[in-house]
Amino acid sequence: MNLRIFESLLFVCLVLGGTSSMLAQQRGQYVPGQYGLNAGLGLQPDPGFTFANITINYSANSLKNSNGNSVPVTGTYEFWAVENIFMYASPAKILGGKFVSMASLNAANASVTADLTPAQFGINSDGEGMSDTWVQPVNLGWHLKRLDTWVGYAFMAPTGKYFPLASNNIGSGYWGNNFATGTTFYVTKNKGTQLNLATNWEVHGQKRDTNITPGQAFTDEWGLGQILPLKKDLSRLLQAGVVGYDQWQVSANQGLTSTLPYYSRHAVGFQTNFIAPPKALTLFFKYEPEYLAKATPQGRNIVFGFAWTVRDPKPKASKQ
Repeated sequence: MNLRIFESLLFVCLVLGGTSSMLAQQRGQYVPGQYGLNAGLGLQPDPGFTFANITINYSANSLKNSNGNSVPVTGTYEFWAVENIFMYASPAKILGGKFVSMASLNAANASVTADLTPAQFGINSDGEGMSDTWVQPVNLGWHLKRLDTWVGYAFMAPTGKYFPLASNNIGSGYWGNNFATGTTFYVTKNKGTQLNLATNWEVHGQKRDTNITPGQAFTDEWGLGQILPLKKDLSRLLQAGVVGYDQWQVSANQGLTSTLPYYSRHAVGFQTNFIAPPKALTLFFKYEPEYLAKATPQGRNIVFGFAWTVRDPKPKASKQ
C-alpha cells in the first residue's frame, strides 16, 4: 500500500511541568504520548491546510522517589488537555523535502486530590483555561521508498496564566526550544508493517519572576504497527500496534531547584487508527500506562482525536 497516512499527535504544553510550584520538581513542557504509529508522517500531511483536534488525559495515583520506590500518598493527580492544531504543508520542495509549519492552541485543566500538599506531587494547580502555545515554524520531511523522515524546530510561548506560588496556574511561565525528529521505516514492500521512532530535545528558559530554569529533557517515542484493509479498494483502513515512550531529564535545574533529583518515566501500551485516505481523515486512540518512573508521579496517558486535511492542490480523480 503506497499510502500517505496522516496522524498528528502533537505536543501539549503544560501541566506536570507547566504548573510546577516554586519548590516542586521542575518538569519540562513536553508531555510524552504524542507520537507512536506513523511517526515519520505525523507532521507531514498532504499539501494544503490540516486541522487536528486532540484530547489528552493523564492521571496518576502513585508518586515515585529518585530510586523508583513509591512515596506514601493517597489521592490522585489528573489533567485534561485539548489541542487545536493548524498546519500548512507547501507543495514546493526545500532542500528536496516537503515544508510544513504549524501552531497549536491548547486548553487544559488540572486537579489534585491527595492527603499531602499539591507541591509534593510536583505541581501546584487546580487551574483551567488557555495554556501555552506551541509553534513549529520549520519542519522539513523526506519521503523515500522505504522510509519517511522529518526534522523540525519549535518553540513554546508562555501564553498561559502563570504566577509564582499561585494555586491556579495553567501555563509554564517560561519559553522553551524544541528540536524534534520523526521516522517511519516500512518493513514490508506494501508498507503495511512499520517501525516508528520520534525524538524531542527540549531546552528551557528561566521561569518568569523566579530564578528557576528547568533542566533540559530528552524524549523518545516508538511504535510497531500493522495496517489491515477494511475495504478492498483501500479506502478504509484499520491500523493497530504497540507504542511506548521514554523520557529523561538530562541536565540539572538551575537556581532554587538545582538540588532536585533528575526525573524519568517510561510507558508501553497500544494504539489504534481508523484511516480514510480518499477523505484525508484519520481517527486515533492511544492508551499508554507507565511501568517505571523516578522522582515524578507514575500514571497513564489516554489520547484520542482526529486529523483532516483540505488538500491543495486537490488530487485528480482516478480514471475508470
